[in-house]
Amino acid sequence: MAENPSGSSVSGLGRLKTWVATPELRVRLGIRAVLVFAVLLFVYYVSTAPRFFSVTNVTNVGARTAPGIIVAVAQTMVIISAGIDLSVGAILAFSGSLASVAYCYWGVPVWPAILLGLAAGALLGFINGLIITKGRIPDFIATLGMMGTARGVALILTGGLPVPSHLTAVTLKAYLPEEIIWMGSGDILGFPAGALIGLLVVVAGWGVLMHTGFGRALFAVGGNREAARVSGINVDRTKVMVYTLAGLLSGLAGLVLVGRMNSANALMADPANLESISAVVIGGTNLFGGEGGVIGSLVGALIMGILGNILNLHNMQDFAQRVVMGLLIIGVVLFDQLRRRYGA
Repeated sequence: MAENPSGSSVSGLGRLKTWVATPELRVRLGIRAVLVFAVLLFVYYVSTAPRFFSVTNVTNVGARTAPGIIVAVAQTMVIISAGIDLSVGAILAFSGSLASVAYCYWGVPVWPAILLGLAAGALLGFINGLIITKGRIPDFIATLGMMGTARGVALILTGGLPVPSHLTAVTLKAYLPEEIIWMGSGDILGFPAGALIGLLVVVAGWGVLMHTGFGRALFAVGGNREAARVSGINVDRTKVMVYTLAGLLSGLAGLVLVGRMNSANALMADPANLESISAVVIGGTNLFGGEGGVIGSLVGALIMGILGNILNLHNMQDFAQRVVMGLLIIGVVLFDQLRRRYGA
């Protein structure tokens, strides 16, 4: 019997209709189509960006992205524990400003000034953890309050001016030390020092999450807090520890950024909070906790850094870049939730 070509065509069309017959399948198809479009659009802008693949630009991207990578590691651990930290950018600015003021205006030696900045970041993170666990305040509200407080104190410390600045009322004792500048602008065999610090933080974060009891506790608390409590995990202590660690890493990112800018100011890293959350979600960490990793967040931070670099190379205005980044954050979170809901 001869085959019926038209019948095969109808059969194929029927299979296609069956494949997209349910809302779930249509959503999956739409998600994949949007993902393919986004990748093609990204590739297009990369390929048309002038001097994108030059050694100078690649090195610049590595140095520029370093603080974002460090903060993304901190945010990853917090989100895995089913928390959120909206104060990482403010703690970053406060710690960097404090270390700079201590050295330039107070005459504190360089290493004590650096340790002061790191300790201040850890202290603010510790306070976040205490407010959340002992005060029973939601993570979002507690860290939102810390965001405003840390920025305000940083503005008081710096007088609202860059550090160092000859316009301040205090006597300028020294400019920023070479040690801090090296953290953000130096290199090791041509590799940006800040990027190397960021990679070391990623490796350390991976080790903590995958090979320590603290890391396992974070996943357990984020997955099911009550089950973690019943199994013997001290949930409150785990939360305090992860926020303290986030504050410490934010302080380190602040020092790297100060070295990159060769200056400190209380308003630097303003978009760091949302950018870190975007990097974490792009990297595959579940926004509701219990699932994720720092390697994915490294990739997410690099994507965010590369995107910012591409927009700069295309001469997009800073205000317009903020619009793009804001829409990206909304799109990434929406995409992640749809993907998880429908298994796309």
